[in-house]
Amino acid sequence: MEVNFIIVALYSYLLGSIPFGLVLTKIFLKKDIRKTGSGNIGATNVLRTGKKYLAALTLFLDSLKGYAAVFITTETFQDLYLYSAFFCLVGHIYSIWLKFKGGKGVATFLGIIFVLSFDYFIIFVLSWLILIVIFKYSSLSSMCSVLSVLIYDYFFIEKNIILFFTMSLILIIYTHKNNLRQLINKKEPKIFK
Repeated sequence: MEVNFIIVALYSYLLGSIPFGLVLTKIFLKKDIRKTGSGNIGATNVLRTGKKYLAALTLFLDSLKGYAAVFITTETFQDLYLYSAFFCLVGHIYSIWLKFKGGKGVATFLGIIFVLSFDYFIIFVLSWLILIVIFKYSSLSSMCSVLSVLIYDYFFIEKNIILFFTMSLILIIYTHKNNLRQLINKKEPKIFK
């Protein structure tokens, strides 16, 4: 059990740590995404380069690593799938390749919940789309969508993974702390006009 836990924690964390936003912008734009916009390596900041295809690819790959980590674990070490999900998320936020800095965790969370249940994925996406149309803030839409998945799980699913969703929400809110300050001060940039 202990050896399996270490194996799962290691590959999940390392998969989560891959900074696709940085890698893609270095390859295709020859620039460091950390010096653009918010300085974040995620899809929303990649979108600020004006390259929608790169932002979409970043979103896809950041989601894919969350999906891959948890899928591999459900096939090999089934009892440890929630640990895998958590370590992958932590890897994205605190990447070993970026001196333990990283993204905000939302896309990776999206990939993780796709494996856990398609219902979670639908709840997240619908919440995000509705909120982005109404408020036009990616950060607010993301945080509220994670919360909506937690609420949905608590009241309708009861899969006993509420602790994972609670910890994910806390982590993702923490990564958005600067966005929260800007939202309060009405300085947060909208994703579109």
